[in-house]
Amino acid sequence: MSGERTLRKHAQLIFRAALAAADPAKAVARHLRVQNGVLIAGNTRYRLRDFDKIHVIGAGKAAAAMAAKAGPWGRQQGAAFLNVKYGHAQPKLRWIEQNECGHPVPDANGVRGAERIAEIAAQAGPRDLVICLISGGASALLPLPAAPVTLEEKQATTKLLLACGASIHEINAVRKHISRIKGGQLAAMASPARVLALILSDVVGDDLDVIGSGITAPDASTFADVQGILSKYAIEKKVPAAVRERILRGVRGEIPETPKPGNAAFARTQNLIVGSNAQAVEAAQTQARKLGYRTLILSTEIEGETRDVARMHAAIAKEMLSRGRPVKPPACIISGGETTVTLRGPGLGGRNQEFALAAAIDIAGRENVVILSAGTDGTDGPTEAAGAIADGHTLARGVQKGLSAQHALAQNDAYRFFQPLGDLLVTGPTGTNVMDVHLILAGDPSALR
Repeated sequence: MSGERTLRKHAQLIFRAALAAADPAKAVARHLRVQNGVLIAGNTRYRLRDFDKIHVIGAGKAAAAMAAKAGPWGRQQGAAFLNVKYGHAQPKLRWIEQNECGHPVPDANGVRGAERIAEIAAQAGPRDLVICLISGGASALLPLPAAPVTLEEKQATTKLLLACGASIHEINAVRKHISRIKGGQLAAMASPARVLALILSDVVGDDLDVIGSGITAPDASTFADVQGILSKYAIEKKVPAAVRERILRGVRGEIPETPKPGNAAFARTQNLIVGSNAQAVEAAQTQARKLGYRTLILSTEIEGETRDVARMHAAIAKEMLSRGRPVKPPACIISGGETTVTLRGPGLGGRNQEFALAAAIDIAGRENVVILSAGTDGTDGPTEAAGAIADGHTLARGVQKGLSAQHALAQNDAYRFFQPLGDLLVTGPTGTNVMDVHLILAGDPSALR
């Protein structure tokens, strides 16, 4: 067991390195600076004297932390307002109003905040700059339902999408078409003001029209796509009637589509990705190498049903232990992305806890192997845990406490399996969100270089 203890300690050190690399304030500072009266954002330069007011708006789990390096702007400071998840506000940022609201299911506070953000954007003039801070969670945190959809009907639709196993791309496509602010509509509201969107990506592939439901980016999805998504998951008759009505009217062309590429608003909009899962995964690799492991980044675009992806990772772990492939142990394989869970039971947990549980079943009895799966935002599903960690003895320790891993997996109840074992990974709110990190550590740690 001493080998597993070392591997567990190292896995947590490697994950912490990934978190540090995803720090939102540092991410913004790497891409945004002022030099000789010029605001430099990536490769774009803004002469500050050209603007009467600089407004700062945004939403997301990391939006408040991002704001630490995105203002204030002295005499040019305009309106400043953020929608943030409950518990994710930054009290020291007194120059910007922070409105705490619901995530992943939107609430009335979110609607009030979204209305204020839309108002700020709509009132911006042609000599104003609107800095928009967008991070993971922005889509749920900016609920501005489009008629005839109500907040309650949007909540019900979100719950159905989360439960059916739809991908974040699919969920956001639906959200954009029952919203007044998503799918590029915020950029259209702000026109003719200049818009600078600073984006911390929480989606596979860093697609601008998916992150935060693309509030400042052209929308590639259509009402017809949304109709197809509802049909694919057999929920077209389960969503509220008002949602069905709006989608059908959109398909018939009775409601305008979301802004598409070529819309004039986007000519004055810059979308700049300041951080992503790739940076977190690369930092994890650097830390693993410092500890002496041979490393391999498997992918930063991991998607699919959680338990299936976890079993694939477990198979790789067994292959390394048995045959030294694809990396000779002691080794650390790292991946990132965002899987989905299809709810089959009434249990408690999240995709990362389910990932660790499914992997634990497949590596049961193996020595010197540890698998960690955790969300960089510090919350996994409706729990306080970021994820969980498992090894070849996890199932046996569960049996000693009267727990069945197979039953817990069948009931989507990973939280109640890992909690008595002390194997939940609890970080508290991290202030960032660049999806998930999965680690496989395999091999005798006494052989580390």
